[in-house]
Amino acid sequence: MKTNNKYLISIIGPTAIGKTALSIKLAQHYNTEIISADSRQFFKEMQIGTAAPSPEELAGAKHHFIHHKSIKDNYNVGAFEKDALQCLDALFKAHNVVVMVGGSGLYVDAVTKGLDHFPEVDPSIREALNTQLETHGLESLQAQLQALDITSYNSIAIANPHRVIRALEICIGTGKPYSSFLNQGKVKRNFKTITIGLMADRALIYQRINQRVDIMMAEGLLDEVTALLDYKNLNALNTVGYKELFNYLEGTWDLEFATSEIKKNTRRFAKRQLTWFKRQDDTLWFNFDTPIETITKQLDAHII
Repeated sequence: MKTNNKYLISIIGPTAIGKTALSIKLAQHYNTEIISADSRQFFKEMQIGTAAPSPEELAGAKHHFIHHKSIKDNYNVGAFEKDALQCLDALFKAHNVVVMVGGSGLYVDAVTKGLDHFPEVDPSIREALNTQLETHGLESLQAQLQALDITSYNSIAIANPHRVIRALEICIGTGKPYSSFLNQGKVKRNFKTITIGLMADRALIYQRINQRVDIMMAEGLLDEVTALLDYKNLNALNTVGYKELFNYLEGTWDLEFATSEIKKNTRRFAKRQLTWFKRQDDTLWFNFDTPIETITKQLDAHII
């Protein structure tokens, strides 16, 4: 192993593709630890609906940033970038390789490349957009973003009003697309990142997603969401698997329809994940069922 180099193996790919299982195998192969960059798994109250690692999986390798925050905490990507880099500094004192896994593209990029910096804009723009959200709904904001910045519309989590409003306020406040400020002047890191991606045919990805949702429901997702109903307005809970069941609990939808909407919205989320991750042309892509020995052989060629 090269003595002067530290390597972060970043595992990306759509939800339900098998990233968690691979991360544990790689951590065991390199005798190292895992950093989670899955923003939904930060919150301790959200276990089933976020597909957080099971107790058995957590025992397979030491994990960081799993259930370390409460849904009531104000935690964002900037705070995660700072915390993750501090954690990496400590881990690289004992390990030459660390594994990072997660499907939250913005959080992955924050660690590997640094956050993008945006000009300050008039706060009244955000206020007006929030009023528009309340008056005309999220669809009107989505249509506006589609007209102003099709690149962002196709890549950000457009089901999340906070993300849509953030993109729109930059578009309106600067007169330039939000996407034009991305990937400008990234910072240098004191480690090298090797990004590996897991892929499968889209039909198989969707099948795995549908199966996962059925498993979540069987494991008690509805009970988990019911316990969180009083907090449904918190940003952490404005996410797939929770907002649909809130609609059921409030009598808007029946359970069968709510479950089908979870599957549909998760499939849409996976499609956006693929759009985000495919931007990187230096990713080593593997089929989801590639033997671990094949993957480690390619990684060792970069590291050793």
